[in-house]
Amino acid sequence: MKKCIKEIIVKREACGNCDCRLHLDYAEDLNCTSVAVMKHGPMTLEEIGKRHHVSTVRAKQLVDAALQKLKKTLLRGNTI
Repeated sequence: MKKCIKEIIVKREACGNCDCRLHLDYAEDLNCTSVAVMKHGPMTLEEIGKRHHVSTVRAKQLVDAALQKLKKTLLRGNTI
């Protein structure tokens, strides 16, 4: 677990590091994608869209694209 994630969990304050790749502009989850996943577990496309300020349809497109990349990587035999 990243050091910054531990810090925001202990302090219970939203993360201010906008340059972090895990940053999420959603104060309820302390502005951190990792905290959101730990707090809520698997989320619906609607919940993902709400956190990333996109529609449910766009969230599905993004998830599908990510899964396709993972599938392609695994089929090539590369490790992630």
